[in-house]
Amino acid sequence: MSAYLAQIWRHPVKAHGRERVDMVTLEEGRAMPWDRVWAVAHERSCFDVERPGWNPPGDFSRGASSPRLQQIECMTDPAYRTITFFHPDRPPLTIDPHDHGDGCEFIQWVMPISLGAKLLPSRFVRAPDEAMTDTGYQSISLMNLASHRAVEGRLGHPLSPLRWRGNLLVDGLAPWEEFDLIGNRVQIGAAEFEVVEADARCRMTDANPETGRRDVDMLQLLHDEFGHTNFGVYMKVVSGGQVIEGDRLTVLS
Repeated sequence: MSAYLAQIWRHPVKAHGRERVDMVTLEEGRAMPWDRVWAVAHERSCFDVERPGWNPPGDFSRGASSPRLQQIECMTDPAYRTITFFHPDRPPLTIDPHDHGDGCEFIQWVMPISLGAKLLPSRFVRAPDEAMTDTGYQSISLMNLASHRAVEGRLGHPLSPLRWRGNLLVDGLAPWEEFDLIGNRVQIGAAEFEVVEADARCRMTDANPETGRRDVDMLQLLHDEFGHTNFGVYMKVVSGGQVIEGDRLTVLS
């Protein structure tokens, strides 16, 4: 079976919601549009609102410490510049993420499902022209559904692939074949990517996206069963273009 793009996901606010789309237009050197554009700085974050720029993941609220964040879903309306958030324990909330007041309203909305974290959410932030990716460069993540099924097989029951919070979910590769792509260029649809490195995972993957509860010690499972704690790879866009669900993945070099 040829490898192909099965699903496309974006996460407008880092660690706070997910949205499936059927196509996306990518630009060279940039992250996915509307993906991790905003983030929630916690009360001890070093994010500088006067000189905003990329900050490491530890400066933001994440599901690693607040597993109920995994349950958030969202729906964007780029034309009206709004995001609507959904969580089973909170009323739906629609905000203009560019509006400071709406950002403060989101902090209040997310606070009850963040309680218990060592560091509570404090500010709704963004950096001009720079997404809050987990890498120090503007990246897009690729997840291999065959590798996900390998994890399910060792665990002995189904898991939602959404716990990995990937952008491009591909099928048709062999389990863990994505790691063989590191250092190569691949094409999906009209876009070309450089596969840069493996995605080292954190405890956010312990949390079930349906229940918001930690139900797997994922890092221990990966270490014991596969000899590493990685899942997926990070890529850079080296040539932009439109990418649509169902597009083939082709290794170029």
